[in-house]
Amino acid sequence: MGFFDKLKSGLAKTKNAVFAQVDNVLKSFVKVDEDLLEELEEVLICSDMGMETVEEIIDELRDQIKSDRLKDPADVKVALKALLRERIGDGEGLRLETSPSVILVIGVNGVGKTTSIGKIAANLKADGKKVVVAAADTFRAAAIDQLEVWTERAGVELIRQNEGSDPAAVVFDACAAAKKRGADVLIVDTAGRLHNKKNLMAELAKIDRVLSRELPDSSRETLLVLDSTTGQNAVIQAKEFKESADITGLILTKLDGTAKGGAVFSIKRILDIPVKYIGVGEQIGDMQPFDADMFVSALFD
Repeated sequence: MGFFDKLKSGLAKTKNAVFAQVDNVLKSFVKVDEDLLEELEEVLICSDMGMETVEEIIDELRDQIKSDRLKDPADVKVALKALLRERIGDGEGLRLETSPSVILVIGVNGVGKTTSIGKIAANLKADGKKVVVAAADTFRAAAIDQLEVWTERAGVELIRQNEGSDPAAVVFDACAAAKKRGADVLIVDTAGRLHNKKNLMAELAKIDRVLSRELPDSSRETLLVLDSTTGQNAVIQAKEFKESADITGLILTKLDGTAKGGAVFSIKRILDIPVKYIGVGEQIGDMQPFDADMFVSALFD
């Protein structure tokens, strides 16, 4: 099964719960009028896009209906699809111009951060890159062991210390290993939750200082992992992390387990941070770089 088929299957809950209803609404109306737009608005809100995002989309759709004189509900569907595609933006690849380049991965516990690292490492290795992973989430019980399982699956090297070690010390060792091994990419796991935001900011700042000192010229990505099943709560998490870190991209996990896939549009609108990876399953190949055309087509087609 190709990734597009996996994506369609993974987005089935969102598609069946929401976008199939878009089809039903459009088929139930003979003419294009305000009642049709109100029905569409209700359906889109159910996808967890967020009220403001939906209102903006419906306003734009209303304007387009007037300007293009759309009379057929089928044409409204084409216009809606185009609006959503435009809003989600183009997928941006990882910036990996240097060897090594650094990918710092952040996110709360339980969102799929560790599995995401394993899957991305496998992706990069399949592309011919040599990858080293730093187990710098030393606070959570079994986090290091879990990451070790995934890096073994991916066939990449893990740099680790004992639980409770200084995360910055792990990153220091990993930087040395990446340089010594001639690695193309260093992926750094980080703590999902510390005692408070101040501690989180301090820990991330400490890791940043080590990376800046040891790999001063390296390309850097800071990717925030969000659990798609949490819908608008993912937006709240993203806002909080954005205050603590210079986030360059998002990883959306568990899209196969939710009817709230519309939250992707809200996240993009509010944060203006590109989605770089999406996950639609548990297997190591079930995470791929985000493709906006593929994503919208999987919802509609």
